[in-house]
Amino acid sequence: MELLPIYQTPEENKVFESNTDCRETLEMTVEFYEKVGYTPPWTGYYVKKDKELVGMAAFKGRPIQGRVEIAYGTMERFRNQGIGAGICRLLVELSLQTDPSISITARTLPEPNYSTRILQKNNFVLLGTVEDPEDGEVWEWIYQGRPE
Repeated sequence: MELLPIYQTPEENKVFESNTDCRETLEMTVEFYEKVGYTPPWTGYYVKKDKELVGMAAFKGRPIQGRVEIAYGTMERFRNQGIGAGICRLLVELSLQTDPSISITARTLPEPNYSTRILQKNNFVLLGTVEDPEDGEVWEWIYQGRPE
């Protein structure tokens, strides 16, 4: 799988505009950059596998106080195929390559679900429940490093 960067302006992202899977998320990502800034590699990405876009990956902004939050998802037709776990792994690897001292976090709905299993497969552990300004009560997870 390969991370394809989503750039700062619509003009730089022409390659994604014609893809119906990208229309809504592309606009949201560019708007998000306007709020949090555009600081590569701490940006959004589409994920390509075998010449097809299969999902999205993102950092929810640059690291702050030594922590960065990741987010990921797969296109509907690629769900339940292990792709989400691979996308999560790509974000972890990019974080560690960029700055191995960063704590990598993620947030999920406060219940067991596909996303919580993806995080567990990637060696994240549940820290507890937190209040997210946009999503309300969520579970916060932290990456514990590669298993020995």
